[in-house]
Order: sequence, then C-alpha cells, then structure tokens
Amino acid sequence: MDQYRNTCGTPPARPESRKSGRMKVITGLALLCCAVKVSAQDRPLQLWFDKPAAQWEETLPLGNGRLGMTPDGGVEKEKIVLNDITLWSGSPQDANNYEAYKHLPEIRRLLSAGRNDDAQRLIDKNFVCLGPGSGGPQWGCFQMLADLDIAYAYENGAAYTNYRRRLSLDSAIATTSFQINDIQYVREYFTSFGDDVSIIRLSASEKGKISFSLGISRPEKGTSAVSGQVLTLAGQLDNGTDGKGMQHLTEVRVINTGGTQFSQGKELVVEGADEALIIISTATDFREPGYRQLAAKNMQAALRQHYSAQRASHVRNFRKLFGRVAVDLGTGPAESLTTDKRLAAYYQHPEEDRSLPALFLQFGRYLSISSTRVGLLPPNLQGLWANQVRTPWNGDYHLDVNVQMNHWPVEMANLSELNLPLTELVRGLVKPGERTAKAYYNAEGWVAHVITNVWGFTEPGESASWGVTKSGSGWLCNNLWEHYAYTNDIAYLESIYPILKGSAQFYKSILVKDERTGWLVTSPSSSPENSFLLPNGNHASICTGATIDNQIIRELFTNVIIAAERLKTDKALADTLRAQLQQLPPAGIIAPDGRLQEWLEDYKETDPQHRHISHLYGLYPANLITANGTPELAAAAKKSLEVRGDDGPSWAIAYKQLFWARLLDGNRAFKLLRELLKPTLRTDINYGAGGGVYPNLFSAGPPFQIDGNFGAAAGIMEMLMQSHAGYVELLPAVPDLWKPAGKVKGLKARGNLTVDFEWENGIVTQYKITSPHRKKVKLKVNGQLKTVVAGK
Repeated sequence: MDQYRNTCGTPPARPESRKSGRMKVITGLALLCCAVKVSAQDRPLQLWFDKPAAQWEETLPLGNGRLGMTPDGGVEKEKIVLNDITLWSGSPQDANNYEAYKHLPEIRRLLSAGRNDDAQRLIDKNFVCLGPGSGGPQWGCFQMLADLDIAYAYENGAAYTNYRRRLSLDSAIATTSFQINDIQYVREYFTSFGDDVSIIRLSASEKGKISFSLGISRPEKGTSAVSGQVLTLAGQLDNGTDGKGMQHLTEVRVINTGGTQFSQGKELVVEGADEALIIISTATDFREPGYRQLAAKNMQAALRQHYSAQRASHVRNFRKLFGRVAVDLGTGPAESLTTDKRLAAYYQHPEEDRSLPALFLQFGRYLSISSTRVGLLPPNLQGLWANQVRTPWNGDYHLDVNVQMNHWPVEMANLSELNLPLTELVRGLVKPGERTAKAYYNAEGWVAHVITNVWGFTEPGESASWGVTKSGSGWLCNNLWEHYAYTNDIAYLESIYPILKGSAQFYKSILVKDERTGWLVTSPSSSPENSFLLPNGNHASICTGATIDNQIIRELFTNVIIAAERLKTDKALADTLRAQLQQLPPAGIIAPDGRLQEWLEDYKETDPQHRHISHLYGLYPANLITANGTPELAAAAKKSLEVRGDDGPSWAIAYKQLFWARLLDGNRAFKLLRELLKPTLRTDINYGAGGGVYPNLFSAGPPFQIDGNFGAAAGIMEMLMQSHAGYVELLPAVPDLWKPAGKVKGLKARGNLTVDFEWENGIVTQYKITSPHRKKVKLKVNGQLKTVVAGK
C-alpha cells in the first residue's frame, strides 16, 4: 500500500523560518524546552443531525459516570432510554470445581504427548466452571433501567421545520430544536455532574405552548405508579437463585412554569405550560442499602436549585475533566455536514474532513468521562448505555482485551483518575481469584480467566475453547501498572502492590518446564478465543506456552521486581522472579514464514484473519517489542498484521490501528482508523469483518461495543505521541493527511509529564513539556533524540 507509506522526515538542515520547520526555543530556567500556545479548539465539538433518531444507535449519549440517558429527539413521541451503571441482575456465586486441580497432571501429560484435542476434551469435562457460567441467570447481566416516554401535543398538528438535534461534547448537553407554526421549541438534556440527577428542560418561544404526557416503564421487573406529582418506577431484578436480586427506584418530577399539571393513570400530564423541567433521580441497592433515601435526597437537592445554577454547575464540573486536552488536526468543507453525512463522505474523501479524527478522539474522551467515575464501576462492554434487558455478551467485563481497551486512552488523555474504578474492580477479584487458583491449579496467588462481572467471577468460562485462558488477571495488572507509570504515585503503587504480587505468585507457581525447549511455560494455555489445526486434522485451542502468556508473565514479573525495589520489600520474591525470567520463552518467536508465532509450536491457524491478535500483546499495550529496540520482532509483527488484514469488529480494527502506530507507520494506522469510521446500522452479533461506527459515533462490532471507541481514541493519540520506549516521541506515526499543520495541548506522557506541541509540514515547530518536579526527560523530536529539562 505505497500510498500509505509514512514519509515524515527530519527537519531541514538549516531552517530559515517557522514555516520551514524552525522550532521556537526558550532558555531561562530550562524548564521549557520550547513554548506552544494552544487555545481551545475554535470549531464546535459536536454531533448534530437534522432529523430525529430512527434507531437507538442514532440517539445522543449522555452520562455522568453513574447515570445514562439517550434521547431520540422525536417531535410527537420521544423515547429516552435511562441507564444506571450499577443495575445488574445476578448475584455472587462459587462456581469453582474444587476437584479440578486433580486433573491437571493428566492434562499436562496429554499436552506433552501432542494430544491437545484429548487434553481439551478433558478440560471440557473437568476443568471449566460448574453450572452454566455466563449463560446462567446467576451470572447476571447489565441491563437498561427504563424507557421514559413523552407524548407531545401541539396546536394545529405537528408539521415541523428547521429541525436540529445536537450533542455538545465540551458541555455534555444535548439539545433538540425545531419550529411548528412559527413557534420555536427547544429541549435541553443533561445527566448532571452537579446534582447527580438527569434533567430535561422543555421550552418554547411563545408562552403556554408546552403540553405533554410522561410515562416510565421497563420490559420486566419494574412497576410504575403515580403518587401526587411524583412518577415512580420500582422493581427487583432476578439474582438467579430466589429471584430477590438488585432493587432499583426511579423518581420523576415535573416542574412546570404556567399551565396545569395533573396525573392520568400512570402518567403525568402538563398542559399549556410556558416551560417545564423534568428531573429524574435514580438509585439501586448496589453497595447502597439506603438507595430509596438516596434517590429522594438527590431529587430534593435538585428541586432546590434553579435551572441556570444546575446547568452551570454541571458544565463547570464536567469541563474540569474534559477541558484538559485540545487537539486541532485541521479543517475541511465536510465538517459543516450533519454527523451521519460526514461519516458517509469520510471514507471516500478523508482529505475534506481533517477534523473528524480530532472529534472522534474527543468523543472517546467524552465517553470515558461520561461512563465511569471514581468510587463506582468501570465502563463495561457498552460503557453505561444499553437499550435492552439482555445486553449483548451480558454487557459484562471481558478480560481478554475488551475491558483493558476501555481504559487504554485514559492516562494519555489526561483523565488518569478514571483508571481507578478498574483498579477497585480488580482488587475485588483477588479473594475469589485465590479460591480459583487453588481449585484449578493448587497454586499460590490469584487468577481471573476470561470474563468477570460485578459479582467477582474468576472461574474459567464454560467451554475450554475460550474459557480457560488465564492471561486475564495478568493483563489487568498492565492497566494497573500503567496508572503508576503515568503518575509516579508511590502511594498508589503501594496500594496495588499486593494485587500485582498475588498475580505474579500465581504464574510463578504454575510454570512448568517444556520438554522440547527447556523453557518455563504455562500448561494448559490458550491464545484468547483462537484455535489451530493439529497434525491429525482436528481443531484445538489448548496448548502449552501461548505467546500472550509468555509476554504477560515477562512483563508482570519485571514490573513486580521494579515495584519491590522501589517499595523496599520482598527481595526473596524478586530474586525468584529474576531467576524465572531467564527461563521464560522470548517475547516473540519468529516462524519460518517471518511472522510472529501465536503459539509455542508453529501451528497452522484455522482462521488467519481471526479478530483477536493476542500474540502482539508485546507490541501493545506492552513495550516488549518496539520498532527501534527490537526491529526483527517488529518486522515479524508487521508480517502477522499483513496476514490478519484490516477488517474485523470495531475493537479489532482499533487494536490494529494501535499496532501500526507502534510500528511507526502512520499512514497504515490512518487506514485502520478510516476503516473503523465506516458508517453502519447493523445490530446483529458479529465476530468477523464488518465493524464500523453508528451515526452517533458509537463503535459497532456490530452490535454496539464501546471498546472500539476507546481503542481508536488511544490509537489517534499514539499516532501523535508515544512514551513507552524510554523516551517521549512527538509525531511518531503522523499520517500524511495530518502533516500540513496541527497542534495538541494537554496530552500526558509516562513519568507524569504534560505535553503541548505544534507542527507544520510534518515538522514539530514548538513544544512544551511540564512536570510537577524539575526533571530530565529524553525527547525524540523531528528524528533527533535529546535530553531536555521539564518543570512546572
């Protein structure tokens, strides 16, 4: 693909002016190597449409880390789906098979004999979880909360003009506006970062024109009622045992100015109002036994606030997070189009819309802020948005790439604290993971396999073909470590050290010597969700020493050794891990065809274009394979990617975008981003090619999976800046289309560095690196590696 070759060059030998590549240098205290002035992006950061949403994937997502809301903007009838990130069915369970470890010697013997298929059958019989696993009601499911249905009444019909539906990313406010009979109607929606309630304001350009009825419902496990002027929805989900699962309560109040309000059946009705404010307060008993009191308290607090004060508080609190980063990649005529039309035009003519990738990056940041908060849950497969009771794949936490990808952008995107909910989820897996480690491996430490939920499930899944992958817990430790790498927070390191240590102890105690190579490997092992062909023609997934296991263990051991040294503890454990590191397989084995092997043996793949690319973990998110540090392995990774192809579910496309960025090929990374931004309306369950984005920019597997949004956001930032290889590099993988000019403010690099920079013609012209403490920083800029000093 010659047209996608990265041609970013070094600076001219004798730059004569800023336009020819000269960098602006500041001396003085040497705290700033270069200065850059970046104002907030002048163009509005928005999604907008000229018609109501025809399906849920066209609605505008709002969220405050706990509550979610997706209005469709219907003129006569509007459906607003409500969400609460804590609303789960199911309950804690112990599905460990405590006899499983007794079968481990036989499983290993069969694998040593090359009888992988027989070993897999034995695992299916005796080494998976007890019961139905993720297919059972006790496992549970993240569920939609409710449908809020509003029926509007207008005088002389509802023929409308000048329709506009908009989501402002930098204020987290959605609006719907239109005209009927020369009257301008405006609706404003937000999930408050101030009062922790959802708010809708209805207004019109003439008094007395707001009339509607309002009801709330859910498909099951919820009963609506009206008491006085309060509309309620209450219920209890199934816990999978006695039916007495999580309880939920939603209160809805309407504050109308002018007109009348009354109840009719299970609805609130407003007639002839000048304007109306709809306030929605929700709570569940997830970690909150006083949930009813909490819902009432939040409602009363919101009622005491004037709307303008509520709105101002919401915007102010949201912007404390969102306003940390600004990105400008240029402009183009297509950016004036509605969002659905922009997407339709982008694949063929990306040069006419250079700002769409910046918008998509900021949308990813917006989704992170909106779908998690400190003290609550991390975003699940759908963030916190769902329009079904039975969400795809239970809306759970998949540990073989998906929940990790959800958090890949947060550190670099200057949203570091949003990694902490994942840390606490993982902390909650340690105790159940210790039971699982004993039950299946008679091992020290703790383990989590492929899937988990809010109830602490760590057991293998219900099928050997995917469920016994045991790299999940080690992979989670990478996310925890990255927060430390970016912040240098020693108190945080001390807090997570027992988690990292316990994971390392598990892998340390299960490693066995491979008879053929002499290396220490995991057995049984598997490469997530993938399979291979045996010489006898049978398919198998179970093996010894899958590449991802070797890479994760190598990375984890190294990080635990560093942590033990910095915390001045566990010298004996660190020495043991050092010794085992020398006996692990290398970070990658190059097959005879030049590709990186996915398994210890050079098996033939059953699906060469498989969606998972787990054997490149060492390239991203780890730093075991780098373009300049390990060029042979990087070349093998590139060949692997060429065979894998550029299509797949959106999250797989995003992962490939990240890989190509790490391989310093900006044009190929951009090609993947362009593939991901293909519009789709499909909502079927897809495991192969066909990923893209919906009109509202939600990423599509299909169906909606939010990991593609987060992976692509991380990929865009990795194209602009990298810091994993021991130095900060500016524009490491900038595509040709972004080279003319651009500027970035507020990205974070490892070592608690904040980086601003500008460029022209692919050459960095100004940069600024700040740090809470004065320190030397290795910086690669315009192809030159230098040491600079950063400070406040």
